[in-house]
Amino acid sequence: MQEEIKTGLIMEGGAMRGMFTSGVIDVMMENGITFDGAIGVSAGATFGCNIKSKQIGRAARYCAAYCRDDRFASIDSLRKTGDIYGVDFCYHEIPEVLDPFDYDTFKEDPMAFYAVATDIETGRAVYHRCYDLRGEDMQWIRASASMPLVSRTVEINGRKLLDGGMADSIPVAGFEKLGYNHNVAILTQPLGFIKHKNEYLVAIRVKYKDYPNLINTIANRHKKYNAETTYVRKQELDGKLFVIRPPYALGVGSIERDASELMRVYEIGRTVMTLRLEELKEYLRL
Repeated sequence: MQEEIKTGLIMEGGAMRGMFTSGVIDVMMENGITFDGAIGVSAGATFGCNIKSKQIGRAARYCAAYCRDDRFASIDSLRKTGDIYGVDFCYHEIPEVLDPFDYDTFKEDPMAFYAVATDIETGRAVYHRCYDLRGEDMQWIRASASMPLVSRTVEINGRKLLDGGMADSIPVAGFEKLGYNHNVAILTQPLGFIKHKNEYLVAIRVKYKDYPNLINTIANRHKKYNAETTYVRKQELDGKLFVIRPPYALGVGSIERDASELMRVYEIGRTVMTLRLEELKEYLRL
């Protein structure tokens, strides 16, 4: 009996490298490309959720509009609130007032959407399916993007959560285990990128001294990341995964206050996806 094909979209994080992902998914939406499911990590979740709400250009629009606003991201926000990205502004004022998120379309669209977070007590990845992105779902999106040292821990139903990229940066294998067997991955680093040991490990050991499993996860993150990119490349060469990645290092800051830089990275994503559009359609059998 032939296995049922379930298409999936996997979106890596990378802070403002996520503008590349935004450019890619906008071109996908403009060309009617859809998936049975999608999974986003960190920025891959915060920006990637727009593919389910079908809001072309939204992530690039609000990032460019507010990147210089201290309420969006700043050392001042970190000092005052414990979060370098302002929680109230990013997860309430923008999606509810300034650039409204289409919660109804997100809920009604049949594509399943998952956000990846790291449970700091176990050090393991948690894959949460988001149904409407209101309330608790939005907290999972926030947790997925809450970088260690510069974000408060997000507590949901007794779980203490932080950035999903620490435990599973590129969840291709994880998504395959959820049943998605014909996948597309959007990476935010070029082919051949090698991750090195976290340079802030001393500070991490101090701040998270009560969470040894988390410390171990972060200490070994570079090893897992490099193993994941090896697996991604193998699946790609075997024809089991379609990978979209930038042609070179994007060179954009984690907190980028220059809108032109954000749009530069966004346009790279659009260009790469446009050039590979027919190839992607053939892979998805569209």
